[in-house]
Amino acid sequence: MSAPESSAPKAVFFLGATGGCGFAALRRCIEAGYACVALCRVPYKLTDKLSPKEREAVRIDEGNAHGGDAVRRCLAHPSRPGAMVDYVISSIGNEPSLQGLRNADSDVCRKGMDVLLQAIQALRADGVAGRPRIVGISSTGLSSFARDLPLLMVPLYKVVLAIPHRDKKAMEDLMIASGEDWTVIRASGLTNGRVTAGDSKVRAGMEIPQEKKVETKAIGYTISREDVGRWIFEKIVQEDQARTWVQRVATITH
Repeated sequence: MSAPESSAPKAVFFLGATGGCGFAALRRCIEAGYACVALCRVPYKLTDKLSPKEREAVRIDEGNAHGGDAVRRCLAHPSRPGAMVDYVISSIGNEPSLQGLRNADSDVCRKGMDVLLQAIQALRADGVAGRPRIVGISSTGLSSFARDLPLLMVPLYKVVLAIPHRDKKAMEDLMIASGEDWTVIRASGLTNGRVTAGDSKVRAGMEIPQEKKVETKAIGYTISREDVGRWIFEKIVQEDQARTWVQRVATITH
């Protein structure tokens, strides 16, 4: 794996890369030679997971995804003055449990996306060039046009995940209305399993919300966080020139 050839490597800005899907995508981007920037509230939660070589390959800024100044700082391309990063991968969100949300902020995803979009607009107003590809990790169970999860899972999603799903849906709505080059990733139930071998283990459905249309379906119970990160890296970052998933919703599952 290697980064695209250019005068400067393409840059990826990560929000929420200290674990899960975001971390899985980050490690692949580092390995491939992309310029990586991560905004973390607690930087050691990320540095402790990286090897010394990996730490040298990523710029880690301390800050909050809801802080406009910090987000604008991280949107600046690390080696192309006057330009924005090429990709933004946001995996911030609440961690639901049967006892409720472990993160008290039930609006974390919407606020994070709102700050990001405003930061991009502010940089453009200041003459900074760029149209970052925005990837937001969401969840199945949010489609307005077709059922995208097994029937057995519908009650669980409607009850246990009602609050975080409202937040994810609000984030999606901001992305779709933004006019930016976005991709929503609706992953099925996330597990901590290892990455699977080959694309055949991961199925992807496509939704085009602007046309109120489901192009293809992919209904399943679970997918590993490692596979979500791998899919984002391979299908969005590496295959960006195809623009297959620009302004599309991807439903991915095993």
